[in-house]
Amino acid sequence: MRHISRGLALATVLLLLGTTALSAQKPQTRKGFWIGFGFGYGSYGISCNGCPSDNESSYTGYLKLGGTLNPHLLLGAETVGWSKSEGGATITAGNVSFNAYYYPTPAGGFFLNGGVGFSRVEASGGGSSSGDTGPGFSLGAGYDIRVGTNLSVVPNAQWVYGHPTDGLSQSFLHFALGVTFH
Repeated sequence: MRHISRGLALATVLLLLGTTALSAQKPQTRKGFWIGFGFGYGSYGISCNGCPSDNESSYTGYLKLGGTLNPHLLLGAETVGWSKSEGGATITAGNVSFNAYYYPTPAGGFFLNGGVGFSRVEASGGGSSSGDTGPGFSLGAGYDIRVGTNLSVVPNAQWVYGHPTDGLSQSFLHFALGVTFH
């Protein structure tokens, strides 16, 4: 829980810093191809019959790319993942999805995003591994802080949910800092 509090504090500081930098930022323009990536920290939970329901915190990352439909709407693909290794065992969870990024104000940097696709969980350790894939989706929000003509720094938060197999669901909430090339 302490890691979630740190993540929330970090996201708040980044958003406040971004707000103060807004007056000096480059104009927001969205057109054509874009690509971005970022790294962060998040809390992962799994739900199934007979398994513990404790959340685990670890590092996250994402990669996204796509095209601009209009100044309000970007469409693309995104992969987001969470992974933790401990005591010789590793668990990795993630989603690959078709995402939409909606900017309520075309000249502003605030956006909401959501996507649908596939969710995967893998566990390995002791020379063996297993994994399952099923439907998944994600919801999030962030802010493009334009630092160059074609470059934005992007603090964001995202909730990722998946149902990789019958009787098993997973979710993680992550806070990340990324860059997007427009």
